[in-house]
Amino acid sequence: MDLPKLGDLDISGKRVLLRLDLDTDPDPNDLRIKASEETLNYLKEKDSQIIILAHKGRPGGKVDESLSLKPFQPIFDKWGAKVEENLRFDPGEEDNDPEFAKKLATLGDCYVNEAFASSHREHASIVGLPKLLPHAVGFRFQKEVENLSKVFENPKRPLVFVISGVKEDKLQYVKTFESLADKILIGGRLPDFLGDVALESVKLRAESEKVLVGNLNQDKEDITLNTIEVFEKEVKGAGTVVVSGPLGKYEEDGHRIGTEKIFKAVADSSAFKVAGGGDTEKAISKLGLSNNFDWISVGGGAMLEFISKKTLPGIEILKL
Repeated sequence: MDLPKLGDLDISGKRVLLRLDLDTDPDPNDLRIKASEETLNYLKEKDSQIIILAHKGRPGGKVDESLSLKPFQPIFDKWGAKVEENLRFDPGEEDNDPEFAKKLATLGDCYVNEAFASSHREHASIVGLPKLLPHAVGFRFQKEVENLSKVFENPKRPLVFVISGVKEDKLQYVKTFESLADKILIGGRLPDFLGDVALESVKLRAESEKVLVGNLNQDKEDITLNTIEVFEKEVKGAGTVVVSGPLGKYEEDGHRIGTEKIFKAVADSSAFKVAGGGDTEKAISKLGLSNNFDWISVGGGAMLEFISKKTLPGIEILKL
C-alpha cells in the first residue's frame, strides 16, 4: 500500500500536528504510548514543534474533566511536545465538522497520523485535517499496515480467526471473514449473543464448516473444556492466526483457563500470529506471551475493519 511516508515529509523546524491514540491510561508503558516513540524521536531529531492531538472516552462534545488529557502532558515533556485538550470535548470532532478541522489546521504546518486505532472513524482529526495540510503516516502506522496486510495478501494457510471478547458488534465481521478464513473460532461472550439454538447446533457441525461457535460454562464467563480442546486443535494446525479478544473473564483466576490455553496454543504455534485490541493485549501481557506474537496491533476494531475492508477512512484520505 503506497502511503505518504514520514521520511518524505518536510518537517524540519515545522509545527507538526501528531494524531495519537491516547484513549487509555496515562501510563508511559502503555502499548499505544510506547508505539508512538519512534515517531516522536524522529520529530524531535528534526527540531519539529510537536503538537499532540488525541481523544479519550466519549464525553459527547462536552468538557468532562475526568477525561482530560492533562495527565498525559508529563509523559510527552521529554520530547518537548504539547498535548492539546481532548478533541471530543468539541462536537466538531465526531461530526467531522470542516470548520473544526480548519481550526485544528491553524495549529500546525503539517500533519502526521500515528493513530491507527482511531483511523476507522470518519472524524475531523482523522479525515478532515489531512485535506488541509501536507501529511504522512507515522512509523508505527506504516508497520501496522504492513503486518496486518499479511493476513489477506497470500497468507500462510490454514488461516484461523479467533473472535472473542464481550462486544457483540464483532459478530458483524464473521460473514466477511468467511470468504478469507479457513476457520473462525467464536468465544468470549459472543456465543451467548447467537442464542441457544446456535449453541446446540455447534455440536452437530461438520468438520468442513468454517465457523465454530464455542460453548460457554454455566456462568457464561469462560468457554468449556470441550471447546478448549476443539479450538486448540484448530490453532495448532494453523499457518496464520488472528486473535481478537480474550476467551473469557481472564482477570479472574477461575475464568482464565480458556484464554490461557488458547492464547498459549497460539503463542506456541509456528504460525504467523497477530493480535489486537486493548483487552487482548492486556491478557497476552498478563500471561507473559507478548514476545511470542509476530505483531500486536494497537487497534481492536480498527484491526478487524482493516482486515475486512483492506483499508480504513484514515488511510484513504492520506492517499489523496
